Amino acid sequence: MRTDPFLRQVAADLLSRFGDDLKDVGVVLTNKRPIVFLRKHLAELVGKPLWSPSFFTVQEFLRQSATVPEASPLAQFFILHRLHNTLLREEGRPEEIPDEFYPLAEIILSDFAQLDYDLVAPEEVYAELRDIALLQQRFPHLSVDQQRFMRQFWESFSVGKQTAIQQKFLQLWGRLPTLYQRFKAELALQKLTTTAGIYRTLAEGRADNPGFIDAYKQVAFVGFNALNQCEVKLFTQWQEAQRTRFYFDADSYYLDDDLQEAGLFLRKNILQYGLKNTLGEFPVTLASKTNRIELISTSGKVAQAKLLSKLLADRPAERGTPTNTAIILADESLLVPVLQSLPDGFDFNVTMGYPLTQSTLFGFIDGWLSVQQQLAANQGRYVHHLDVEAILSHPLSGILPEERDVLQQTINANEWLEVPVAELLLKSGSYPHFFVPRSGGEGLLQALHVLLDGVLDYRQNSHSLRHIEAVLILAVKKALNLLQDGLMHYPELSMPFLCALIRKALKGISAPIEGEPLKGVQIMGLLESRCLDFEEVYIIGANEGKLPNITAAPTFIPDSIRRVHGLPVLENQDALSAYLFYRLLQHPQHISVVYNTVVDDSNNGEVSRFVRQLAFESRFTFQYRSQQQPIKTIPASPSLTLSKTGAVWHKLSRYLDDTNPDRPKLSASALTTYLQSPLLFFLKYIAGIKEPPKLTEEFEMNRLGSVVHQVMQDVYEQLKMNDDMITAQRIRQKISLLPHICLQALSKELHGEANRIRMPNSMQRILLKVAEEYAAVFLHYDAAQIAPLRIVELENERDYSVAFPIAVQGEPQTVKLYGIIDRVDEVNGKMRIVDYKTGRDEVKFNGLDTLFAPASAKSNKAMIQTLFYTYVYEQVTGSRGVEPNLYIARKLRAEGTLFYTSGRGGKLVAEGAALEDIKSQFVTFLRQTLEELFNPDVPFRHNPDAVLYPNDPYSEFLNQLQPLSDDET
Repeated sequence: MRTDPFLRQVAADLLSRFGDDLKDVGVVLTNKRPIVFLRKHLAELVGKPLWSPSFFTVQEFLRQSATVPEASPLAQFFILHRLHNTLLREEGRPEEIPDEFYPLAEIILSDFAQLDYDLVAPEEVYAELRDIALLQQRFPHLSVDQQRFMRQFWESFSVGKQTAIQQKFLQLWGRLPTLYQRFKAELALQKLTTTAGIYRTLAEGRADNPGFIDAYKQVAFVGFNALNQCEVKLFTQWQEAQRTRFYFDADSYYLDDDLQEAGLFLRKNILQYGLKNTLGEFPVTLASKTNRIELISTSGKVAQAKLLSKLLADRPAERGTPTNTAIILADESLLVPVLQSLPDGFDFNVTMGYPLTQSTLFGFIDGWLSVQQQLAANQGRYVHHLDVEAILSHPLSGILPEERDVLQQTINANEWLEVPVAELLLKSGSYPHFFVPRSGGEGLLQALHVLLDGVLDYRQNSHSLRHIEAVLILAVKKALNLLQDGLMHYPELSMPFLCALIRKALKGISAPIEGEPLKGVQIMGLLESRCLDFEEVYIIGANEGKLPNITAAPTFIPDSIRRVHGLPVLENQDALSAYLFYRLLQHPQHISVVYNTVVDDSNNGEVSRFVRQLAFESRFTFQYRSQQQPIKTIPASPSLTLSKTGAVWHKLSRYLDDTNPDRPKLSASALTTYLQSPLLFFLKYIAGIKEPPKLTEEFEMNRLGSVVHQVMQDVYEQLKMNDDMITAQRIRQKISLLPHICLQALSKELHGEANRIRMPNSMQRILLKVAEEYAAVFLHYDAAQIAPLRIVELENERDYSVAFPIAVQGEPQTVKLYGIIDRVDEVNGKMRIVDYKTGRDEVKFNGLDTLFAPASAKSNKAMIQTLFYTYVYEQVTGSRGVEPNLYIARKLRAEGTLFYTSGRGGKLVAEGAALEDIKSQFVTFLRQTLEELFNPDVPFRHNPDAVLYPNDPYSEFLNQLQPLSDDET
């Protein structure tokens, strides 16, 4: 059984073979992190000063064969784009702009690189075969299975089945061999290459410096697993020339078992390619290990990180130093939660680095790019209010609180969904010209440099600059410089594309986190753990779908064709993940595996199948634990009750003081508010708690109702100016003018001026369209069913208020009632009160017992308000027989405007004596309600049966737990 870590064995073997000649040896590893540990083991074993061997990653080592630099990804894209458009012109097809071609280019370049890595001829991969019979003639070297894969692919493209997408794919497919050849020729012409190109030219004997390996006495390749065909060819050649040694890190448990996918690549390396393991026979470790694996399920993604904190804090002292402990992030998005959850004073080292995309700096840059895209799209006129608010509240903006509050108040007061740029010229902050539009690649990048300088200055001046933030700013500026070099020859790129390129260039940036590499707990991703062994391992995020990661890279080479030519397929990714997981278990004595059981869009709640497989077939002992987040139940607090005493009674009794010239009046809305909830009445009319100002892009019925009321008032005011008697023809003439009238009404509603709004935004256009439809319904009804009519009054040309007698504790008192009536008209000698409604109100009522029931779901708020207006009007004017009419836009055509209920004989309209009876009972109900309101012995409390609506700002006061759903509203 192997006891020493793998890299310690490699160090011991290198020292025994080369001794003082170790300085002439090249050591090639899969990534940089093992180099640090291998150097440590060499220093410990040699015990004296010794020249170090030359260490490389495999890319660094093979790059020595080339004398020309590698083209940046951006340079490769622009070369490919230019060549692709040349081919399109030759085919007589329209060219593609960079924005359209960029997503395709990423896939094409990735496919080209894969062809190079695996030494595949492009003309064979992209061969156009229409006749399946040509398979054996053109590809006689293919096996039966390979020909079956080819046939399976091309049969799906039979002439009778081709769709437009398939035809487009075939056109691109047929163009790619030529594009590949021209791309390679253009790179050579510009004296550039690619990483994959370096591999291929070296493997095919066309490298500029093929003898670079002669500089080393021997080269040791350490810890390799999956090899591409270039590496296979080079490694076998160098082994035959006795220039190399191979150190494979594996266990016979999965290597000798053909059913174990973890050993797939190593079996190929040793059995198929003939590469020899310098360390000899592979250890038999996993098969005999009976260690305990702690398998812990958690309730939530972040809960895994929180649990890790407890596991580390509770670890026994005898488990050794933190350096021998590793936290492996199978789900790398857990890095920030893990860092935030580590116990205080805990030393750690992050191999992965801190990603820019998870920092506040990236959010600030991304917000600025979004603003620039908006400004480019609307000619620099405005910025969406949500983006403005996000920047104003961002910790890196540095905007003074006073300036932020003034601007926010201005936005709310003007109800700007889109804030004019002229209002956004900030006087303070890390970048005062944040909202100034920029143009062109150079202008955009220069402004971004200034933005970063502003952030740096602000954080330094406020003494809040952190080391990691400074490192990220420096890394971003370097990336922008490289990007600027690549964009020098392309000044006409669109703003969305430029912003996409900048985001793409920044997403790969990470900052090394301070710490001694060989001190403290090692935090790394699964891939970074290659070659490394630890005494204690915590695997976090070990869910199926993360381990292994089931996301396949996009490609234009279908699976069938990839299998024909031996290109990587999804199973290869599974095999690599299985190897990384199994080799992690070879050395440690303590293993904890944590996964998330919560099922959502990104997680299936299942632990990795590798863990299930290990539990089924290995001798490991599994201890199953379930971590549940503690749930603290908050006892239901009693409903808020307020006695009518002290200051409460003082303000309430003002309604009863007829000697007070500023005596408050009770409106219809106040009455229905009390009926809905006495406590809500207190909050609004006694405590004076106003709804907080807010901007919303949702369609608000109260805003729509206000606009429609204004439209109807404007229409009938204009009609009345010429003649009190309004005919159907005159009404219909106004319907065609509704778009203009509605726009003016909206402008009055928002700004108090008729012509303030010139170009309504998208939500305003929707509101205007609905307002036009509703107003048209009202006018069509008047024209068809009511006209001719005479307008008596619109929106209270005189003050309609009346003193209503009630008894308070046996003493006579009066309450001043007040109503703002939408319209009073006269039709055929009958006076009518008209109330416009744009919501879900009804003219139908279920009976007088429910109509006047407070806070009942069956009560009719609209009818109560209209009866209130009718009573006040009759009392002030002395009129009798006034008819209340509800104009409900959604039901006007089908149900009319008069109250009705259903009886055995069908629809019973409340008119004449029936209507007078309802009006009489309303007065009784009104007196009872007001006497209850002003009864000091009846406190204000919330009625639990009251109907509340979603997002009601008063709901937290009312202790209402189940508001109406959107469907019910």
